[in-house]
Amino acid sequence: MEASLTGNGKIGLRVLLFVSGLGMVVASIMTIRHFFMANYPQSIFQGSFCDINAFFNCDSSAFSSISRIHGVPLGYFGLVVGALVALCAVFPSAAFERTNKTISALNAAGVIGLFFFSVLYLKSLCLLCSGYYVFSLLSFGLFVAYGIGKNERGWLRRWFRPSWKHAAAFAVLTAAGAWGMILFHNAKIDAQTGVAARVVKEYFSLPTVRYPSFISPFMTAKATDRFEDAPIQVVEYADFRCPDCLYLARQLAKLKEEFKGKLNIASSSSPRGEVQRRGGQRQTPRRL
Repeated sequence: MEASLTGNGKIGLRVLLFVSGLGMVVASIMTIRHFFMANYPQSIFQGSFCDINAFFNCDSSAFSSISRIHGVPLGYFGLVVGALVALCAVFPSAAFERTNKTISALNAAGVIGLFFFSVLYLKSLCLLCSGYYVFSLLSFGLFVAYGIGKNERGWLRRWFRPSWKHAAAFAVLTAAGAWGMILFHNAKIDAQTGVAARVVKEYFSLPTVRYPSFISPFMTAKATDRFEDAPIQVVEYADFRCPDCLYLARQLAKLKEEFKGKLNIASSSSPRGEVQRRGGQRQTPRRL
């Protein structure tokens, strides 16, 4: 009888394969959720998940150019692969296993590529993505050690003998789900009009805060000699290791060009005195 991961009667291996698939599904769902939370926040109070420091954070991945493919979050494809792995453990068959073995090899190659892209190019590592990487490599390792066709000569026969009927069916279902994800993504984009209005309202409802005790004379945007004389004043609190601070700095760079001649941006330290007033109008730096 040909060696098989799911068809050899060893329940323990099937349970382990199911756990690896389920782990991929859970990590993918959390990744998709964070993608939409980061790119389309519902509130200015909505914090980022798993942002530990500049290296271990999820925002860099969520904002990166490879976080989506034509509007479909990359995590969706991980969700499909994880579901197929789990189903393969529950409903074993030679054709299903061969197809999953091929998919697991392609998935493992993609996982390794994404890992090096994150570490070397983005210079960060998403913990949610890392969970998916671990479970993906676990399932790949099971196929390597116990998968069907492991004794075949040649790596093509060993790894790339999928059932084309299964592959076609999976491709159709994946495409249908991807289309639904695109529609959901577009709805999120359209909904930002209402969300933007709510965020602006929340901003103006924030309590007025004090000026800092020291405002740096080395302003990153300077419209007037005195910081308080600019129509728009931004006091920036930042940490060099904070990924959200880096994102804010990039947004401020855009505002610097958009409001040229009207905007002063300076860094600061501890608070001092009440908010200053000029010409009967309150200058209102606010907590962000």
